[in-house]
Parts: sequence; C-alpha cells; structure tokens
Amino acid sequence: MMPRWLRLFSNHGMVAVLVLLCAFYSAATLAEQNIGGAAGGEALAEKIIHERGSGVRVAIVAGSGADDGVFAQVLQDKLVEAGVQVVLAVKGPPRAARLALTKLDSTTAGPDVIAASYSASRWSLLAHLDKLLPKLAGIPVVRLPSYVWPNFLRTDNLLNIANQIAVIAIIAIGMTLVIVSGGIDLSVGSLIALSAVLATLLIRDAANAEEAAPGAMVLCCLAAILVCAGVGLFTGAIVTYFAVPPFIVTLGMMLVAGGLAEKLSANQSIYHLPESFVWLGRGADLAGIPNAVVLMGLLYVTAHVLMTRTTLGRYIYAVGGNAEAARLSGVRVERVRLFVYALCAALAGVGGVIMASQLKSGAPTYGQMYELYVIAAVVVGGTSLSGGEGRVMGTLIGALVIAVIRNGMNLTGVESSWQKIVLGSIIVAAVLVDRLKARN
Repeated sequence: MMPRWLRLFSNHGMVAVLVLLCAFYSAATLAEQNIGGAAGGEALAEKIIHERGSGVRVAIVAGSGADDGVFAQVLQDKLVEAGVQVVLAVKGPPRAARLALTKLDSTTAGPDVIAASYSASRWSLLAHLDKLLPKLAGIPVVRLPSYVWPNFLRTDNLLNIANQIAVIAIIAIGMTLVIVSGGIDLSVGSLIALSAVLATLLIRDAANAEEAAPGAMVLCCLAAILVCAGVGLFTGAIVTYFAVPPFIVTLGMMLVAGGLAEKLSANQSIYHLPESFVWLGRGADLAGIPNAVVLMGLLYVTAHVLMTRTTLGRYIYAVGGNAEAARLSGVRVERVRLFVYALCAALAGVGGVIMASQLKSGAPTYGQMYELYVIAAVVVGGTSLSGGEGRVMGTLIGALVIAVIRNGMNLTGVESSWQKIVLGSIIVAAVLVDRLKARN
C-alpha cells in the first residue's frame, strides 16, 4: 500500500511546490519599484495639480529611456490640459537636462516646481540643485514615491512567464496523452521548427509575403499544422503496426523533421511577414492576457474534458495500463495510438506557429531542446512513464513549475550551466517519485 505521505505528495505535491517556489522567488527578488510610463505621468500630474493647483509653473525632467519618454509626454499633456504652465520639458541624459536648466536659470520666469521621472530624480544634478544651479535653489523636485515589491510578482513578469511557457505547455498536452498511452515522442522539438518554417515559407512565397491577408495566413498555418499531424500519424503507424519501440521511431523522426526544416529554409531564417502575423504570439486582446496564453487555457480545458469525460479518454488510459487487456475488452488499440501520436505532432505544429508569431520569423533552429522541457513538464506533473496514469492539469502545474524555476533563476542571476543542473535534478527527482509510486 502506498504510504500516506507519498499519496498526498502524488495528489497535491506539485501544487505545494509551485506555491513554495513562488514564495521563495518573491522573497528573493524584493526590490524598490516605481510607477513609470503613462501611468506614472498621469499619477504625478494629478499629484501636482492636487497639491499646488493649476496656477503653478512646472519644469519636466526625464531620462532618455523609452519609458521616461512616455512618462514625460503624458505628464506634459495632463498638466497642459489642466491649465498648468509647462516652462520646460527635457528628455535625455543628465548633461542635456543641465544645459536646459541652465538656460532656464537665466530667465526671469523660472519654475515653481521641477517634476522628475524616477530615474532623473536620482541624478546628482537634481539631488544637489542648490549647489550646481544656485538660482534654482529652493525649487522642490517632485516625483512619485517608490515602494518595495518583488520583481517576480510584477505583472509584466508574470505575463512573460505565461507567454514563454505557452509553447511548452501546449505541446505537453499531446505528450501527456502519448505517455499515458504507453509511448513517448522525441520529435516534438524538430516539429516546432518544421511547422515554423513551413508556415512562414508559405506566407512569404504563396500568400504575398508582407501583404498577406489574415485568411491566407490562417490557411498557411493550418497547412503547417496538418503536415506535422501527418508526420505524427506516420510515426504512430510505425509504432503500432510494426511494433518498433517509440523511442527509436521518434528519435529518427526528430532527425527527419529537423533535416526537412533545414532543407526547406536553406538553413536561413524566413522574414518578410505582415505585422498582423504577430497577433497570436504577441497580441493580448482579453484583459491584457497574451493570446497564446488564452489559447493554452482553452486547449487544457478541452484536453481535461477529453481525458476525464469521454470514452476516448478512458481508452487512452486503458491502452497505457494494459494494451492486451484493452484489446480483449474491445478497444481499438491501433486507432488510439494513431490518434495520440497525430495529436501530439499537431500540437507541436501549433507550438511552432506560436513561436514563429512571437519572433515574426521562421528558422530551423527553433524548438531545440524543447522535447526535454516538454517531457520534464509531463513527468513533473505526475504522469507515469510506465503509462496508464497521469492528469492533464497536473501537466499544466508541471509546466508552470519549470517556468517559475527558469524565470526565478534568471531574475536572481543564476548562470545557465547551473540552470541545466537544477532542471536535470528536477527531472531525476520526478522520475524517482514515479518509481516509488509504482513500487508501492
């Protein structure tokens, strides 16, 4: 009988691990934060108007970054809209700000207040204004107060984690079904490259490149996905009808798909794509959530229903648990295996389209090592490599665990070699837990 602690870890362990990882990286990345960009400019304008009224004269000083530029422009627009006189608006390095303030220093109508972006407020020029520009001494420098918050929990970082894991998580759905059915697929990384190359090549050469219409791009992407599904169907047929170990077959297909991607692209990246092509990979139409993440969520809900509420889902578990017993019970084992391999390859094709959309290009180098990340997500999520056991939602948790670890190590400055060591250790630990479960 399985020990109680192991049973609890099997059912809820990865959720607890994910929560603990988030808590750890939140504590490890605490840092001083500030409100910048459009939101910062609007907030500082409201602060100045509220505290000093609309009759105040304001000089705006901001750094040279893109975020500072947006901040300064929004701040100026909001102040002018409220009737505030903006006597100076300078964006650039400290030297440019000093020159502008020096000229302002020589005029009779100087500012009542200097509004600074967060980066500019930290310059020694503004910190020692009374010494460097004596005629401006006593003029207050106003900025928004900073606050302490984990870099890990910043909205842009969390959305970045979700967007980066979308491709791996989507392919992991198909890999879960393959492994639950008793197989494995090592070709998904190369199928990402093949799909990305095919989709972008068709858009460039058959759909009028940068002038391609949305409908034509959709057809090109569907064609690439269908080609990948065909490769998966061929792989499943060899595994099913010739009883060749799936490890060997998919290893060969990994080389074939990678070689096809290189041949079709002539080992070059494919560009000349419309701006609208990035909609799937970079767009965010639903409350700021990336479109790729929305698609990932829909696919996981669909796969969960398939595996828990349909006859086909029960058949997949039955084939992985005992294929011969399933056959004797009337299950069409061959069809089930063909389905899971074709679906896994098709989802790898979807992943390739998303990656091409994110990078606005196609290249035969896409998807390298992704088969390992996908298998790691599935195993960490609790799917047994022996087949017959696993949950799709567990795979999603496993993918998030890996994404959080990679992102957290990047934020804390862990070098890439150590990241590989940590990821490999996680895979070994997950397999060890799987073996302990099987033994009990």
